[in-house]
Amino acid sequence: MLVLSLFPGIGLLDMAFEEEGFCVVRGPDLLWGGDIRRFHPPAGKFDGVIGGPPCQAFSRLRHIAIAQGHAIAPNLIPEFERVLDEARPGWFVMENVPDAPTPRQAESSALLRDFDCGGLTSRLRRFSWAGVALDLPPVTRSPGALPSVTCDARVTPVAIGGSGKRKGQRGQQGGIAPHEGAHLMLGEMLRRQGFAPGLLDGAPFTLTGKRAAVGNGVPLPMGRTVAQAVKAAMDTPTRAVVGD
Repeated sequence: MLVLSLFPGIGLLDMAFEEEGFCVVRGPDLLWGGDIRRFHPPAGKFDGVIGGPPCQAFSRLRHIAIAQGHAIAPNLIPEFERVLDEARPGWFVMENVPDAPTPRQAESSALLRDFDCGGLTSRLRRFSWAGVALDLPPVTRSPGALPSVTCDARVTPVAIGGSGKRKGQRGQQGGIAPHEGAHLMLGEMLRRQGFAPGLLDGAPFTLTGKRAAVGNGVPLPMGRTVAQAVKAAMDTPTRAVVGD
């Protein structure tokens, strides 16, 4: 049950797999000064690989970031694919935003919502996998779910129109005002993601960095659902090795 975690961030998805008894080894991450492009794992040593490459290249908010002059992370899914070819694990699971492409080694993929996993939010993610047949809960309308936690801690996520541009809100005078809104406290962000509010009290990051790490992470209930599905499916593998 030795698992390699790629793009681990602060290890929120890793925590779910560790709870299920997997031994997780974290790969390099920019957060800690690492670079996936210089990483070459040994072949045949890891039972599985998990991870979520940066999603900015496929986010529906990328047009806003570009228009505001912000750089977005490049598409690193090819690096995830390369590591799979080199590591040749028995199975893998990759998570990303719904619009992201699946890795070429994927045998199946499905959308998964945090609320349908017992979580609090409407966060929707696409999980792709190979080597195991995962039984995941279907996506529902989840009318009682809270809005997804965002990396900038905005209480109400930015609304995007059909053109891909950010919608505004009507102000008191009837004009269009930027969609800003209130921001969540870090403890509330963690609670909504399923973690203890004080989880990052001793972490060596700024408040902005902590919010970004939590907002970009996989909610714990969602991670648990995936980890439990992998564990249940390991007795019936669909192929011996993932890779070329």
